[in-house]
Amino acid sequence: MRIDILTIFPEIFDGPFNHSIIKRAKEKGLAEIHLHNIREYTANKHRRVDDYAYGHGAGMVMTIQPIASLIDTLKSERNYDEIIFLTPDGEVLKQTMSNHLSTLNNLIFLCGHYKGIDQRLREHYITREISIGDYVLTGGELAAAVLADSIVRIIPGVISDETSALSDSFQDGLLSPPVYTRPADYNGWKVPDILLSGNEKAIGNWLIEKSIERTKSRRPDLLDEH
Repeated sequence: MRIDILTIFPEIFDGPFNHSIIKRAKEKGLAEIHLHNIREYTANKHRRVDDYAYGHGAGMVMTIQPIASLIDTLKSERNYDEIIFLTPDGEVLKQTMSNHLSTLNNLIFLCGHYKGIDQRLREHYITREISIGDYVLTGGELAAAVLADSIVRIIPGVISDETSALSDSFQDGLLSPPVYTRPADYNGWKVPDILLSGNEKAIGNWLIEKSIERTKSRRPDLLDEH
């Protein structure tokens, strides 16, 4: 998989993309992530990529030309399955979306700033708009990092134990059950006996039961969706 990220602050990604799972995916050749500085494509001699909004309100808007030029350049080199704009008014990211996107080959993520991007970019270039939650961030970079992580980690071969990813919260529409590790008794706080029993069927049933209980308690809306 190849992900091209369009941003005015590429240095923000140094930490998230050079450690842990994404770093492992890159080293295995399972994912490529390329950062592109939008300012390098502006025709403005002062390297500006924003201007005042027509007609209303305070705040600046990212202009068409540098973003369109960058996307056109990338599209001339390869076909893209989706051109995604990270925006608070997009569809809220869900695990099913990440699962689908992880099966694609080439993606573009556009990180907005200021009051957003010129609407004509959304109408003529963007194929999908995604939000990571009902709140506003300074820019789309953190959202792009979250989306990239959620996609790359479930590409086959990235995580050594692929069954681990399949048992994560939301994969089956439920929250994950509680988890425990050694020691079995710490200060009198004991691991449930069933998990020490060795009875795989009984353990499986217990995990499903606890998963449903946790979902009912914390996210009943997930059960309403099924």
